Amino acid sequence: MSTTLSSPHVSVVLMTYNEAASLEPVAREIHHELDRLGCAYELLIVDDGSSDGSSAIADRLGQTLDGTRILHHQENRGLGGVYRTAFAEARGELLTFFPADGQFPAGIIGQYLDAIDGTDMILGTLPGRHDTLAGRLLSRGERLLLRVLFGHFPRFQGIVMFRRALLDGMVLTSRGRGWTVLMEFILRAERGGARIKHLPITLRPRTSGKSKVNNLRAIVSNLRQVLELRLRL
Repeated sequence: MSTTLSSPHVSVVLMTYNEAASLEPVAREIHHELDRLGCAYELLIVDDGSSDGSSAIADRLGQTLDGTRILHHQENRGLGGVYRTAFAEARGELLTFFPADGQFPAGIIGQYLDAIDGTDMILGTLPGRHDTLAGRLLSRGERLLLRVLFGHFPRFQGIVMFRRALLDGMVLTSRGRGWTVLMEFILRAERGGARIKHLPITLRPRTSGKSKVNNLRAIVSNLRQVLELRLRL
């Protein structure tokens, strides 16, 4: 179907930074799922200053896959920069974000669309996740820190889908490279009365490369940004 509508029903943002090995198969999997679902959509690939050939792959996909738009950052801005770009540029009534590493199956999109009626935001959870001991300790420490700093914080692991209307009139102050701007958005939406639902989702092994967020530098950076956010909320 033609999907080049100015106001699609759903925007799927594919977040890409040096994912040349996985970008095309992941984009095609998501595109196939969107075609199967039959709703008006856009696939928005945000290339965050890649240097491994991902940019050229993204441009080629934009020319060959209907309903696909490509946005390039001239330099790497981190997850925070990708979220802010997508918040400003995505056209869909509903927004969702997928990493280009292939860890999350495209079928999650249909699962969320089936469940979105009567709610404003869906947050994924990962039941039975088999983390390393260090990973489990970091996750528990993160949840404890969020509870101490912000009180209740909706549990969230992986994929979010929300109504774009939640962004209308919302001023997001986080400017860091990490995911703090998404955390701020979720907190402000919940405190503003958004209806939130949690759904269990599936996590697959990465198809290539390694995580760009689960490292000491990213953890320290996110911690600093979270503490700064606490001063503004």
